Amino acid sequence: MTKIYFAGQDNFGNRGCEALIRSNIKTIKQQVPEATFLVPTKNEQQDAGQWPDAEKQGVMFISFEPIPSSIRWWGRFRRVWPKLEGSPPRFKVTTVTRNAIESCDALIMTGGDIIALEYGVESLYYWARICETAMELGKPTILWAASVGPFSNNPMVEAKMKSFLKRFSLITVRETASLNYMRDLGVKNVELVIDSAFSLDVEPAPETVTALIDSGKSTLGFNVSPLIRKFRDADDAKEQLDVQVANFLINVLNDLDFRVLLIPHVDPLDGSDDNSDSAYMEKILKHVREAGFGNDRIVNLPRTLNAAQLKDVIRQCTYFMGARTHATVAALSQGVPTTSIAYSIKAKGINQDLFGHTHYVLETPEVTSFTLMKHLTMLINDSTDIRQHLQSRIPEWKEKSCRSAVLFKTLLAKS
Repeated sequence: MTKIYFAGQDNFGNRGCEALIRSNIKTIKQQVPEATFLVPTKNEQQDAGQWPDAEKQGVMFISFEPIPSSIRWWGRFRRVWPKLEGSPPRFKVTTVTRNAIESCDALIMTGGDIIALEYGVESLYYWARICETAMELGKPTILWAASVGPFSNNPMVEAKMKSFLKRFSLITVRETASLNYMRDLGVKNVELVIDSAFSLDVEPAPETVTALIDSGKSTLGFNVSPLIRKFRDADDAKEQLDVQVANFLINVLNDLDFRVLLIPHVDPLDGSDDNSDSAYMEKILKHVREAGFGNDRIVNLPRTLNAAQLKDVIRQCTYFMGARTHATVAALSQGVPTTSIAYSIKAKGINQDLFGHTHYVLETPEVTSFTLMKHLTMLINDSTDIRQHLQSRIPEWKEKSCRSAVLFKTLLAKS
């Protein structure tokens, strides 16, 4: 029996993380049917509730090890002495985590963009140390369908990551941009694949949710996250951004016979508002309500749906615009014309590889009511071509989304 430890995962409140774990396990079990999995989480009961069939799939949820204080203190010091950036503290993982990794046959680093700077240098070095623990134990260690870097603007971090990446047993990347960057770094054991979540299975959403979709109207699925606010410096600029997004939705409802579904894709399972799409979009919705639009035209979906159920709702949208990468993956994988509101390499890279261009990518710093409407108009005008293109490409992409698992099976055979 093959036992796998998943690094890069700590909770299913991020439905993108849930989508990756589910689809990674699905594709692995197609190649290694007897595989079992240790999935770290901040709350075992909550994550298990999101995926009731997890145990049947060989999943055991285990306690997540938080970032140690040594990394946090180092993070504070490096802001004063930037030369520390290439020398993180070499902390030891807890005995519990080490024993869990030691009990496994391989470690897979998932999470998509963990080996990047989107979540800070502290997070980057923390996850690197988890992987290094497996490497030191002689375990096959795989970076799975990832977006990597770039670290070019930080030479000390880049040098550290170059050395680290060369130690992986196997690396698969999910866009050509990451592949080219890895080659530029001289990292050779890299294969191009497709994001595993393209193969995520759909679960029917509750009838109370699907009833919100009016089959007689075109439906715009819309997702924005509080992360878009970080691209505005001043508080008044952040507030103005909220108004811009709300004005776009008001214009859609005024000018088009559309129904709008606000679709959250990240919401803490404990109901808190920290990094919550629902909480942020509720603020946007308040502005729209003040313009006189009720539930018959626009609604914020419940925050209780899991990743597979959200994919079912997104499937029924006529158009989709989203800031969360795996919300857009759910749309694209089902042939829905989609605008990706992008802040990193991942959305741009996926679009470039899928379409051969980034016409349907809206850079987050450029978000205004005008640019959002411009993109929706583009989706409407290009919808036939987009649907035909996706219909021809997605079957191939779904097949290639399983390639990481095929390569993993080959690696295990050699180990």
